[in-house]
Amino acid sequence: MRLRRIGLPLFVGAALFAAATTSAMAEVKVVHIAQEFGISYLPLMVMREQHLLEKNAKAAGLGDIQVKWSQFAGGNVMNDAILSGDLQFASGGVGPFVTIWSKTVNNYRVKGVTAMNSMPLLLTTRNPAIKTIKDFTSKDRIALPAVGVSIQAITLEMAAEQAFGPGQQNKLNSLTVTMSHPDGMTALLSGKGEVDAHFTSPPYQYIELARPGIHTVLNSYDVTGGPHTFNVIWTTSKFAKDNPKTYAAFVKSFDSAIDFINEHHAQAIKIYVDLTKSKEPASFFEKILNDPNVKFTTTPQNVMKYAHFMHKVGLIKVEPKSWKDMFFPNLYDKQGS
Repeated sequence: MRLRRIGLPLFVGAALFAAATTSAMAEVKVVHIAQEFGISYLPLMVMREQHLLEKNAKAAGLGDIQVKWSQFAGGNVMNDAILSGDLQFASGGVGPFVTIWSKTVNNYRVKGVTAMNSMPLLLTTRNPAIKTIKDFTSKDRIALPAVGVSIQAITLEMAAEQAFGPGQQNKLNSLTVTMSHPDGMTALLSGKGEVDAHFTSPPYQYIELARPGIHTVLNSYDVTGGPHTFNVIWTTSKFAKDNPKTYAAFVKSFDSAIDFINEHHAQAIKIYVDLTKSKEPASFFEKILNDPNVKFTTTPQNVMKYAHFMHKVGLIKVEPKSWKDMFFPNLYDKQGS
């Protein structure tokens, strides 16, 4: 009888300990994902429309999870949200990604989950006098997603150094203004106001070039000497470690979305048109997806060229030795650069 009296508290204590341990190990039930504007974010749109993360999370034994979606104007704003814990997966250009990786090497250790695509970014203008970036004057203004941080801003600095010489990377910075892709396009096409140039991305650059009087001044592929990653998805090492099944479900979902886009152009385009309520016909987006320079791929390309430049000019304090330093192991089998 005495043994039974001792055994009951021990059993209860063990049960409570097990319950506490299970609770501590439980993964998040709400996953917040953010994206910006444009067809480059199509994989996330496919994930959202087909509820891929919810399905894969349930298949992994995580039960029903809630996925929240937000749209931000720039990757710099997402970085603040991910560090505060309000966001689990951020997405944006290489510039904001490399910036947050370098800043958090010794604390949050933010790393890339996957590349999203490789796409050329075009600087367009309505000013007929501007043929190259050397033709810009103090009267011109260049709209881009985030001054000094976005991949467009970094690419412009790289181009300025190439055009004007070492130490001249900031020569055009005073002409740049922060605008979301849609707002920048509206400003350029209005024919009014000080913004007469726009460094943007698909589909906005192609919509602009389809209008009379708009021409290309700079192609980012020329600056980097070949195709480069445009967008990346990133999260903190703590989230990835504390939520391994959720993280794996996200990667699986994203890979499925990439495959879906590459195998079913028409259906993917319909998802984009429906979600964005685009006025452009489906055939317009079909041309974009069929462009050999536009690829939806999880393999990082020429990310190191951006990281090296950003370190050289003092935009980041820590320089990665390899592209793998900036990404989680799930990408290590890729032929990245």
